Amino acid sequence: MLFSALRRRGALAALSATVLAAAFAASAPVHAQDKSRIKVGISVGNAEQIFEVVKKVAARDGLTIDVVVFNDYQLPNAALSAGDLDANAFQHQPFLDNQIKSRGFDLVSAGLTVTAPLGFYSRKIKSIDALPDGASVGIQNDPSNGNRSLLLLQAAGLITLKPEAVKNNTATPLDVVTNPKKLKLVALDAAQLPRSLDDLTIASINNDYAEKSGLSFNKDAVIKESAKSPYANLIAVRRADKDAPWARKLVAAYQSAEVRQFIETKFNGALIPAF
Repeated sequence: MLFSALRRRGALAALSATVLAAAFAASAPVHAQDKSRIKVGISVGNAEQIFEVVKKVAARDGLTIDVVVFNDYQLPNAALSAGDLDANAFQHQPFLDNQIKSRGFDLVSAGLTVTAPLGFYSRKIKSIDALPDGASVGIQNDPSNGNRSLLLLQAAGLITLKPEAVKNNTATPLDVVTNPKKLKLVALDAAQLPRSLDDLTIASINNDYAEKSGLSFNKDAVIKESAKSPYANLIAVRRADKDAPWARKLVAAYQSAEVRQFIETKFNGALIPAF
């Protein structure tokens, strides 16, 4: 009789555990690893064309990609961190590092995409040799791209920066130590720079915004960053999702031979596969 009672108690305990586990499973969110459809944030311009090919490749591997296009570099990481996106593909590692430091995002790189050489553009001059003294020069106001633009101006021999700022990739206009042409550095939001070209002599414009504005890196840039730039763009995800099957499928789709061929054929050196 005692054995029967213990057996009934054990059965009831097991049943209760099963019910609780089922209830928890029903209320818990579907784990990211179970996803076959994801949202990926990208910036306007050439990324939209590239992801049309990425989507086709991913679909063959059972992954559906919904693309969300942003016009502002400050929004995609916030959306990813908040869970409104599963991944984004618009930034290089220095930009992501700065966002993590300043905004506390727990985001990581899942894989590399393209290197987009930075260029300075102008509606007033055709060659950097024609840059006049006192010219107004637009650069990005975010730390990573602003630093990148100043390094490009230094590489062109137009300014000299403090060695420590160059070493640490932290250059700002305050780190300019020589400026023989007395250039006026104007820091603006990256998206504003193409629209400000009429008011500036030259402006540093990221590749995606340049393409969207009808500017060609190969034809129109008066200063060009080397193709060996360390600023390779990447696919970012939340840290917990880095090894999820869908994340691996996304990276594999982007780094496929089909996407590589499209980039090399379509952009002719203005974008360079980083994988």
